[in-house]
Amino acid sequence: MTVEKAREELMKLQRKQAAYYHAMVLISYDGDTTAPKETAANRAASLTVLSEEVYILGTGKETVELLEYLDANKDELTEEEQRMTELLIKDIRDMQKIPMEEWIEFQGLLVESQDVWHRAKEHSDFEMFRPYLEKIFETQKKFAGYLAPDKDPYDYWLNEFEDGLSKEVCDSFFAKLRSRIVPLIAKIQEKEQVSDEIRFGYFPEYKQQELSYYIMEHMGLDLGHVGLSTTEHPFTTSLGSHLDERITTHYQENDFASSMYSVIHEGGHALYDTGSPEKYAYTVLDGGVSMGIHESQSRFYENILGRSLAYSKFIFPKLEELFPEEMKGYCPEDLYRAVNKVEPSLIRTEADEVTYSLHVMVRYEIEKAVMAGELEVKDIPARWNELYKEYLGVDVPDDRQGCLQDSHWSGGAIGYFPSYALGSAYGAQFLAKMKETVDVNGCAERGDFGPINLWNREHIWQYGCLYKPGKLLSMVLEGEFDPEYYISYLENKCRDIYGIE
Repeated sequence: MTVEKAREELMKLQRKQAAYYHAMVLISYDGDTTAPKETAANRAASLTVLSEEVYILGTGKETVELLEYLDANKDELTEEEQRMTELLIKDIRDMQKIPMEEWIEFQGLLVESQDVWHRAKEHSDFEMFRPYLEKIFETQKKFAGYLAPDKDPYDYWLNEFEDGLSKEVCDSFFAKLRSRIVPLIAKIQEKEQVSDEIRFGYFPEYKQQELSYYIMEHMGLDLGHVGLSTTEHPFTTSLGSHLDERITTHYQENDFASSMYSVIHEGGHALYDTGSPEKYAYTVLDGGVSMGIHESQSRFYENILGRSLAYSKFIFPKLEELFPEEMKGYCPEDLYRAVNKVEPSLIRTEADEVTYSLHVMVRYEIEKAVMAGELEVKDIPARWNELYKEYLGVDVPDDRQGCLQDSHWSGGAIGYFPSYALGSAYGAQFLAKMKETVDVNGCAERGDFGPINLWNREHIWQYGCLYKPGKLLSMVLEGEFDPEYYISYLENKCRDIYGIE
């Protein structure tokens, strides 16, 4: 084999893998959106077959020989081809360590667990979901043992979602946030609370949908390649490549802000993915490099831009047009204050920026304890309720608003949650760099995200998965990551809204 021939085979391999994943993700997406309730077994059957094909393709003799040849001749490859080879070899080595029948069985388990989670949440019945969650935690611990026997299982999965992340790093990061955020919340609670009445009323779903598309258009999303649907728990996914991106939302007719900020959040994910270069389509370099960087984009658009006074001034006239009766007597400043009201609450996705990281800490502490064998899955609801009382001072009335509220565990995403808090902190430091050359507030007030998107594309999106997150961060920041930017951002916003010194 020649290097030139191996290059051609490398691209053919990735296109074939992308086609399989396209089919598998589409099946899962259908299950989370429009599929009839009793069709999970059918999806599981199809995914079992496809999972076996993916396993065979990824670990087959021809694939292994191809990648080993490319790795041996990497000096003749481009930087991008070297990175493709590195990522694919890692995937192969990992897959080879997991028995095929166990890997395939796990894919089927995830389909069933996501279906059961939806029903369990609907009925607020953790016991319905518990057996599946027990299997998921057991399997992820077992897989971590196969993949990195000398490493702590939870450290392994944290690192998979964010390269370089560990319990030690998380503990230090969260301790710093807690030391400043908890006193900040206490100071806010001493102040007169702001009103959020503008959020609540009657907001028909069809009008909220019109608002969603208006927001997506002004964010700069290409509606020819980005679709919108509804689901129980909003998410974003790429179908095959960044050329087909799907975002979802959940409409509440008594609160327009719930879906509005879900759309902006998921739209931030979609901007990152669709910002990948065309040449990366159908390769392992396509899309975002890590969940921390991904969440930096979604939470940057949702919070730093979407919850700013500048953006409130832009979006308020549209709200007046769509909901004239509900907006009567209000102004953009009322909207700004309402969507930034700091108040400990039950639901993570509805949480304000200040208390948000405490929601993430609850999930982190529970995952860490279960993975260490210090907490049994059956005891998660009780521990969840204890931590919400300890961290946020709220009583959890039921499982639906408690430990069943998020979909992540049903999809096997153990170790994902810290990415949300890290992403928020990354985003605040990105803002400081962006402001050196971009009038961020001016763009938000005009609803012109073009210059903001251009900065993100030039500094983040264009690289796809070419660089590891640590290297990408240092390139963007021209220095080291520092959570102080995030804490200062929160303190400054609270100073503006609550007059806290």
